[in-house]
Amino acid sequence: MDEKSDHGQHFTGHGAEWRDGELGPDQARAATAWVEAKIDRRAMLVNKERVEDVRDIMWQLEKDGEILVHRVSEQHEPVTVKTLYGWDKRIPTNQLWHHKSCGQCGNIPGYPASILWLQNMLETRYLDETDQTSCTAWNYHGSGIGNVVSLASVFLRNFHQAYVSAQAQGLPEGYYYPLVHCGTSFGNYKEMRSFLLHSPALREQVKTILGKLGRLVDGKLLLPEEVVHYSEWLHVVRERIKQHQAVDCGAIRATIHPACHVYKMVPEDAIYDDAVLDGNRLAVSTSLVETLGAQVIDYSTWYDCCGFGFRHIISEREFTRSFAIDRKVRVAIEEAQADVMIGHDTGCITTLDKNQWIGKAAGKGYELPVMADCQFAALICGAHPYKIVQLHWHASPFETLLEKLGIDWRRTKAEFEAYLTEVEAGRVETLYDPKLAITSGPGFAG
Repeated sequence: MDEKSDHGQHFTGHGAEWRDGELGPDQARAATAWVEAKIDRRAMLVNKERVEDVRDIMWQLEKDGEILVHRVSEQHEPVTVKTLYGWDKRIPTNQLWHHKSCGQCGNIPGYPASILWLQNMLETRYLDETDQTSCTAWNYHGSGIGNVVSLASVFLRNFHQAYVSAQAQGLPEGYYYPLVHCGTSFGNYKEMRSFLLHSPALREQVKTILGKLGRLVDGKLLLPEEVVHYSEWLHVVRERIKQHQAVDCGAIRATIHPACHVYKMVPEDAIYDDAVLDGNRLAVSTSLVETLGAQVIDYSTWYDCCGFGFRHIISEREFTRSFAIDRKVRVAIEEAQADVMIGHDTGCITTLDKNQWIGKAAGKGYELPVMADCQFAALICGAHPYKIVQLHWHASPFETLLEKLGIDWRRTKAEFEAYLTEVEAGRVETLYDPKLAITSGPGFAG
């Protein structure tokens, strides 16, 4: 398609310049049949020449003295897994630095709370500090205002902070390894790492910026050996989590929504396991839910985006809403007869959960509980559904799911309401010592 429309207007990707293809029902079906026919198999992604492992470039640049690599070392108690092409990826399980998600903290607070609760349960050492920023990728994908230089600079700035953060506690550099909460940040950071490794010009621009911020190590850019998503941590510690299981979820029919930014963006880095759906699908989330004993039910539109799409939710909101309902929620209910949909990304959970109410206006009153894998795991391990998992922040109804799990939501809701009066009186419980949150400046208290 030409860059300009017939009226000389630049194509935005949305709007009046896009016209209905006027496909008949059979033509429309033929146009989308390839999704089920080909993408339904992992082979779709691997029937091609071996793609490049950017870590090979990274090691060479470090050898040449141009960069420094923050390694996943034995102190992080790593577990080695296999990615799409059978490459090894080392997932740290301890001494983790939480790279929080703006969307989770603002819209789904039970999401990060469940991660911290699970790590407390497993006695994982971690640092949850305030000295970090948003990855800014939503701005980049949603508006086009951002640029690669700013994205790459934010990436390395945050990961440098993770590298030096332990100094405030009298611990050495590299003690904590970053664990990324948001799938958007995860995909964005992996893409920025690839761009940095391939472009000397970009490295030079970013180096100039980080030098002004005091964010170089011995005058070099610091890059991570691995970019790690929290769902990958859940995947490798799932058997440990199961040891703490308090609720039987064997009767639950769960559908999984894999996030585009987690496994379609830089797909060669995504984890696959032959023991999970025969290795044909992304392993994370499914492996955890199956280990806990729930039934993972397949559905035809598993590959589809949730509909969020960044720019869609801003400029074509009704597309997002209809896609989330018609292509995901409705299919999960009608095909899989699902009790819950499990995801692992901020935007996906928000879209699939909070857009269900609008379907009622169009006579599509589909209701399906939607939550993150960490929320489901915390719930099954006995976390409070309101105080920790915070399901009351969700728009989709969850009470029927709790009843099927044998959890008395009326009692726990009353407990939560009583707890709120304690909070109003200043008697607050925390998952984490707030004095540790500030690791620089006069506010830190060890």
